[in-house]
Amino acid sequence: MMKARTEPVRAGVGSDRGEALNWIGELTILRVTGEESGGRYTLAEVWVTPEGLVPLHVHHREDEAFYVLEGDLTFYVGDRTYEAPAGSFVFGPRDVPHRYVVNSPTARLLMIFSPAGFEEFIRGTSVPAESLTPPAPGEYEVDFEAVLACAAACGSEVLED
Repeated sequence: MMKARTEPVRAGVGSDRGEALNWIGELTILRVTGEESGGRYTLAEVWVTPEGLVPLHVHHREDEAFYVLEGDLTFYVGDRTYEAPAGSFVFGPRDVPHRYVVNSPTARLLMIFSPAGFEEFIRGTSVPAESLTPPAPGEYEVDFEAVLACAAACGSEVLED
């Protein structure tokens, strides 16, 4: 886990800033990483589809928050269900199982992980994106065993597939 720094950190980023990845079949741009936030948080912009892989899972090291920019999703956090159209915010505290389902053909959301560090799981289960266009559904084959191993190494666990 990354140790928080006390010196000043980057206060803003431009729309052209980020590391573009194909994360488990979906375009993801790491907008701010722990290196840039002094270990405080990671910010990822993600384009998701109904075919995406989001099993019920739990983070033991970080809280996860979602801000829906476009589309319509349903989030399951613990025993609660949240309908989340564009403009919605959903919080998934650490140690509480959660997942989401994409109800629209596509959606775009911001994912915030605090403290930082979850970008290592994202990087460990990604390949560099060839473009800033989301991959077509089924274009990317997921190695689920590798995802499980990386999740465990990063302090998360998949509870169902």
